[in-house]
Amino acid sequence: MKILSRMLALLLFAQVVLAQEVNDGNELLNRPAERTYDIILDSGYLKVGVYKDFPPYSYQVDGEARGIDIELGRRIAEEMGVEFKVHWIIPDENLGDDLRNNVWKGHYLAKQRLADVMLRVPYDKTYAYMQDSTGEYINEQVVLFGPYQQETWQIAYNPEKLDSVETVAVFQYNRIGVEIDTLPDFYLTSAFGGRMREQVRHYTNVADAFEAMRNGEVSAVMGMRSEIDHELAKSENTAFKAAGNGFPGIGKQVWDVGMAIKHTHRQLGYALEAIVDRLVKSGEMNELMASQNLRYSVPGYYRAFLEEEAIARAEGDL
Repeated sequence: MKILSRMLALLLFAQVVLAQEVNDGNELLNRPAERTYDIILDSGYLKVGVYKDFPPYSYQVDGEARGIDIELGRRIAEEMGVEFKVHWIIPDENLGDDLRNNVWKGHYLAKQRLADVMLRVPYDKTYAYMQDSTGEYINEQVVLFGPYQQETWQIAYNPEKLDSVETVAVFQYNRIGVEIDTLPDFYLTSAFGGRMREQVRHYTNVADAFEAMRNGEVSAVMGMRSEIDHELAKSENTAFKAAGNGFPGIGKQVWDVGMAIKHTHRQLGYALEAIVDRLVKSGEMNELMASQNLRYSVPGYYRAFLEEEAIARAEGDL
């Protein structure tokens, strides 16, 4: 039933978005267009793949696309001298599926529909060069590049319920809300021998978890920092605070976020990478994040070679 529901949802989604987005695929052969860098410039538009209904990164308000990835996509298209066009992505079972369906092959229900570039892709060399049992590279059809943000985990809490959150151990005795089937869900239900499991409450998304905190159902909410910042910026959540604790045993506490293109479109990748590199180093990426009421951290990729002054400038501290 779950698989059937997903197929129906994808079919309906494909019908809706194709009415909104440009259809530049080959109808005769039922395959996506081969949009190289030169073809993109000649066409006058750039199709940027972003996740649907994923605030604060990419979402819609009254039919208008909003979010930090939307603004970044617009800025990139502007720098290239072309029009920005959104390519909405419904997440599949894993990142590999999303890359196949939206970057290099196309979903079997919408084979002509591909993005020129996909945003919000983890920039991880281990994942990029992962091999199967025969030694073949699993992700050889795509190139992961251009990290533009470092993301991390964050907890927001209700000071009327908790004096502070110095450690996650407090959630052995206090309820905390998470989005179901996410890493915070798995972490809080399994860490410390499962001693926090009974206090975890599950919600459809971070916004619903914040609503539960306003209603007194939970004392705190855990999610990605940008998600938490987005909610804390809302007038109805001004009473809540961001915690400063760490997350022992969570694996990756911080990670870089970048872009993905089809492996045959390297020239496009070089152009996009140059644009994003300038946005990061100049501090413009920080300004884009600040305009969305989000904190910004320079990707770890840049921390390996930029001097402290350059990092401070990129993060708006100079």
